[in-house]
Amino acid sequence: MGPRHLSFSGRVSQKPMPLYDRWLLVAALSLTAMGLLMVASTSIVISEKSFHQPFHFLTRQAVFLGVGCMLGLLVMRIEVARWQQMSMVLLISSVVLLITVLIPGIGHEVNGSMRWIGIGGFGLQVSEFAKLGVIVYLASYITRHQQAVQTQVSGFVKPMLVLAVVGALLLKEPDFGAVVVLLCTALGMMYLAGVRLWQFAVLLLVALAAVAVLAISSPYRLARLTSFLNPWANQFDSGYQLTQSLIAFGRGSWMGLGLGESVQKLFYLPEAHTDFMLAVLAEELGLLGVLAVSGLFVLLVARALIIARRAQLKDLRFAAFIAYGLGLQLALQVMINIGVNTGLLPTKGLTLPLMSYGGSSMLMTCVSVALLLRIDHETRWQVLGL
Repeated sequence: MGPRHLSFSGRVSQKPMPLYDRWLLVAALSLTAMGLLMVASTSIVISEKSFHQPFHFLTRQAVFLGVGCMLGLLVMRIEVARWQQMSMVLLISSVVLLITVLIPGIGHEVNGSMRWIGIGGFGLQVSEFAKLGVIVYLASYITRHQQAVQTQVSGFVKPMLVLAVVGALLLKEPDFGAVVVLLCTALGMMYLAGVRLWQFAVLLLVALAAVAVLAISSPYRLARLTSFLNPWANQFDSGYQLTQSLIAFGRGSWMGLGLGESVQKLFYLPEAHTDFMLAVLAEELGLLGVLAVSGLFVLLVARALIIARRAQLKDLRFAAFIAYGLGLQLALQVMINIGVNTGLLPTKGLTLPLMSYGGSSMLMTCVSVALLLRIDHETRWQVLGL
């Protein structure tokens, strides 16, 4: 009779417990492979026109992925407790980078936004680093002050003031989409920490009011926020991206036109290899392809939340809240990107994690997945009593 092993439920099993969450890894690798395929398909024409070679963006994305995998391997060797020790350093670094990117001559402007710092021919989008920094800081704060968060107004307000500073710096770039993702992620983490419901409701109302004021205070933002309601009314102006995206979805129908057969990527749909990759995927692979990708994202987010819950049950509170934060952030970014592509939400400059072209997004998503795997690994070792 072979050796027996404990499972997560505490039952004895004949099969040894794996050291990592295999389903999380399968989902991440599948999405990454699909992303490389779609980056090649969506960017081949614009790459040929702009750089006189068809795989410029694919090559760069592969480089980002390689660096991201190396960073991920490094992250997987760092104990989760070390992240708690570095939480304040990460937060301060995030704020410093957000200030630095606004300095003329250092920050790199693209399409009217100062979001990138140029490093050796590549651009670092500092908001991606800031998202991780804020999640780690909040997880550390909640772990150290959970009783105050649950019972005192000050315990809830203090981290929100920090978030307000980070949000204000992001709005100066401007990066409205990152502010929405960061705010919703923070609110979700605070809710899961057990904050009083009335405090949560008050802050939610304040946040919604602030977003509404920010939206109507800028004609540019207001136009982008309202054009999605009837994009055909301004088909060649504020509604141009969305109408072209909807045309791509309509052309794809159920089964799609076939890989590489998209017409909308031929300079009709702007940012086809970044923000609107899903529209080209829908045109080439159809609704079934979109559902398959959506299913993989559901699996990825579900595994992240399961990892968080398991860590919480083992009283690994800091690890649990990091995993909750990373899972919520991934879910929000995916939902917003899909909503933008399908016309359910206003146009926002948010990439599809692991799939859209973008070095900073790829690097930080690889780090996030690796951190989730590390958290799960430590939880499993604790279950085994090691």
